[in-house]
Amino acid sequence: MIKWRGIQFRLHPLFVLVMIASIATGQFAELVTLFVIVLWHEFGHLVAALRFGWTVREVKLLPFGGVVEVEDAGTLPVREEVWVAIAGPVQNVILAAIGYSLGHIGWIDRGWADDFVRANVLIGLFNLLPVLPLDGGRILQAWISLQVPFHRTLMWSAKISLAFSGLIVVASLYPLVNGGLLQLNLLAVGLFLCASNWIYFRNVPFVFLRFLVHRSERAEKHIDRGKLSQPIVIAENRPLTSIIKLFMKEQYHLIYVMKRGKVAKVVPEKAIIDGFLGHLTSGNADMKFFM
Repeated sequence: MIKWRGIQFRLHPLFVLVMIASIATGQFAELVTLFVIVLWHEFGHLVAALRFGWTVREVKLLPFGGVVEVEDAGTLPVREEVWVAIAGPVQNVILAAIGYSLGHIGWIDRGWADDFVRANVLIGLFNLLPVLPLDGGRILQAWISLQVPFHRTLMWSAKISLAFSGLIVVASLYPLVNGGLLQLNLLAVGLFLCASNWIYFRNVPFVFLRFLVHRSERAEKHIDRGKLSQPIVIAENRPLTSIIKLFMKEQYHLIYVMKRGKVAKVVPEKAIIDGFLGHLTSGNADMKFFM
């Protein structure tokens, strides 16, 4: 583990296994190339995140990319999330262009340059698959959050990621049908993505709770700067859990409580969140807020 400017850099155990396998099979040069490509890819994410002022805790390197862990997950603007996600594959495009150019003018071996370009293209395209924690999965999740409430966004993105992770496993096994060889590396990656997304799916309630805590902390900043609100209309006996699941990530809400066809009161979203968190600590999160 390496620490730089308060940010921890570490190798994921899956990357360590790939390193051991590469050394055991005498593919040390390929391993170094892969490490440089992945590190450069993640630096693209890191630089973009820091330019937006994100608080980055950790950068975890995987054989096909990596994960940048930030403090403000769930409350960051969609525009920034998309730019940070795209910044990784863009680095692969830059590296591929450099490799192709140097090989074309003869400054480096043409065969090695072709392999280098191919590796960058594969890593870049693989990261654009709609699977968390890949860049494509983050872009998809950001886009979904603009269309539906954030709780539903988390559920949909987790299920889509699980489905595509399963397809990766199937793709690794498919050559066996025609008498070919098992794609062991692809199988390992697919199984890892299946496991990580299953854990993510099970942890959606905790991810959503963290989103609410951060959102409550930043609610006053939205009001101080001025922000258009999106109304949520509910019946007076609606439980808190169902109200907070209607919150959109990019919107600030005012909740209109209806009673006998008329607006009984208007409540800011922070009051709903504080009420929910208060009832949660008391063990009664389903309690109705408007009694």
